[in-house]
Amino acid sequence: MALEVIGKLIEKYPTQQVSERFKKREFVLDITEEVNGNSYPNFAKLQAVQNRCELLDNFHEGDMVKVSFNIRGNKWEKDGRVNYITSLDAWRIERASAGDSNNAYSQPAQPQQSYNQAPPANNNFNSAANQNAADDLPF
Repeated sequence: MALEVIGKLIEKYPTQQVSERFKKREFVLDITEEVNGNSYPNFAKLQAVQNRCELLDNFHEGDMVKVSFNIRGNKWEKDGRVNYITSLDAWRIERASAGDSNNAYSQPAQPQQSYNQAPPANNNFNSAANQNAADDLPF
């Protein structure tokens, strides 16, 4: 599932070479929300991996950015104990514009197909004319 968040870049860490074939670069966004005149601090640590580590080079701490990311999770077992690890993997970082929504969290305008979504239902109206027509109905 692809998600977006808008916030102020408050910290970016150096790239870490985790293994011979894997590197990551972590960064923190301030996504503090104002609700009814009250401020609710919220900080999110995200990561860029592999060739996306360089995406952060174009930004400075204090910049307002819009980050597109995926949620990744892994199950980890050691000594009979199970733990789950969640990562927020950034795949696009861009400057937030003044026209961006005040809502810090959103799904992108054109969300990606999820792996666990069922394909569209096959209806019985598949004539040659209907197959060529643009159909924007969800059923």
